[in-house]
Amino acid sequence: MPQLIHNYADIDFARPGKHHYQIAFHLDGSWGYSLVPLTVINGLRGPNTNGILCFGGTHGNEYEGQVALKRLCHDLDPAQLSGRIILMPQLSESACVANQRTSPLDGVNMNRAFPGNPRGTLSARIAHFVKTQVFPHGRVVLDIHSGGMEGAFPYCTSFHPIADPAQRAEIATVSRLFDTGFALIYASTMASGLLTDEAEAEGKIAIGSELGAGASTDHHGVRHAYEGVKNVLRHYGLLDEPVQSIRPLGAAPTRLIRADKLDAYIPAPADGIWEPVVAPGQAVERGELLCRLHDFSDHSSAPTEIHASRTGWVAMLHLSARPRRGQTLFVIAESVDWSELIP
Repeated sequence: MPQLIHNYADIDFARPGKHHYQIAFHLDGSWGYSLVPLTVINGLRGPNTNGILCFGGTHGNEYEGQVALKRLCHDLDPAQLSGRIILMPQLSESACVANQRTSPLDGVNMNRAFPGNPRGTLSARIAHFVKTQVFPHGRVVLDIHSGGMEGAFPYCTSFHPIADPAQRAEIATVSRLFDTGFALIYASTMASGLLTDEAEAEGKIAIGSELGAGASTDHHGVRHAYEGVKNVLRHYGLLDEPVQSIRPLGAAPTRLIRADKLDAYIPAPADGIWEPVVAPGQAVERGELLCRLHDFSDHSSAPTEIHASRTGWVAMLHLSARPRRGQTLFVIAESVDWSELIP
């Protein structure tokens, strides 16, 4: 059974072997705790300076990362590893239990809570714990997401535009280790307080992902998450074995796409029922019909047709059939040559 932790100082991050913890964060409205799972593995093969930090359940209704990291908590053998791996499969534990994007205990989206606050609400305190207690133990940060109930993506890794050329090139290299069909450079101005924002600002190698949708547990998404993390361990020498292909032999190389400006994120012009006519990962041409938006207050009315404002790839489609005015309907991303990031 995991060791219950009330005092952070009781976590021995340097202790050899594999050790499981539940970190008790007191509730704001009653006596009790949110028990956040944490596993620390210090490999027995020797030291390695590339500590790997892995997070799932940043959003509670995204399950591919939760499942893959829970399996890795069990499966990784410290006798076969060097260096340090830290796994947190349900970062927003209360959101995960509730099957919600945000925590029902404070209404906070964990991926907007960084850098956190030691005297803030539950999510702010968990974010502060990650920032101050977990981040110092690694230089590579993997935050495993899927679309939840927000949007459907092609399987992809994701990262922000990075100014430093060495950090940018290493992040791009690591993004390919998950062997997804796409790697998406996305706009850092879409939101603030992201876990990967905080890691990037510290100079870490930070990778996000979108590996499923619909609050399900996608088989292929779990495989990309599980084997992708292991490929990162292989790449940095924590596992002494070669990087493995994840997709079937002969699959096209990972395509790099970019939606780093806000004009790539198209909002719904009105409430309605929408009918997409393209699929995630599909190539589209400028002017091509993407969807129809239906107003059933007059069922005889013509739908509003929405067309692509650019040529590119469908990087995201809104998942629900009933978007509200202002919600992002779709994202069209442009192709980028890998040589722009990796010399």
